[in-house]
Amino acid sequence: MKVLMEDEPEKYQSHFSEYIKREIEPDSIEELYKKVHAAIRADPTVKKSEKQPPKEHKRYNLKKLTYEERKAKLIERLNTFNAAAEADDEEDDE
Repeated sequence: MKVLMEDEPEKYQSHFSEYIKREIEPDSIEELYKKVHAAIRADPTVKKSEKQPPKEHKRYNLKKLTYEERKAKLIERLNTFNAAAEADDEEDDE
């Protein structure tokens, strides 16, 4: 962390932005970890977070259809295709 801060300050700011916001210096990290471990040892019970549960995720791939659904979809497609073909035949006859 110190080396990155000295060599590439832009990269340091992007990687450790939360540390910078909370004013945590590279030298104080060890003390912070010791304090956190002591607090965990004092009360090891898991505390429920206050975060909102995640919303339902988007589904990018299509849900698999059952055999019956695929069969119904094929029949529907064939019916629309046949209806369009019949309409073309009627127009040609006129």
